Amino acid sequence: MARRRVTATGKDSDGDITKLCNSGESWSPRSKAHAINDINGGQAYYTRDSQGREAEVRVVNQGGKQYLRTTQDKSDDNNLDNLPDC
Repeated sequence: MARRRVTATGKDSDGDITKLCNSGESWSPRSKAHAINDINGGQAYYTRDSQGREAEVRVVNQGGKQYLRTTQDKSDDNNLDNLPDC
């Protein structure tokens, strides 16, 4: 299964990620629910910052809900919250 690069995200009024996007890719846009199912099933999503550093998108459980987050690293540019809107 090919890894899917995320270049933009959809966010709701609270700033929660609602979809993952990469313009021109057949899988994009991918809703949060579908992306969570994909990741839990082994599909990898990732982001890349301007320096080429990659961060994996993962599912986190918090307060009984599931959220999408990138693995923590030293870059803010590859955080889902900081990607442009799609």
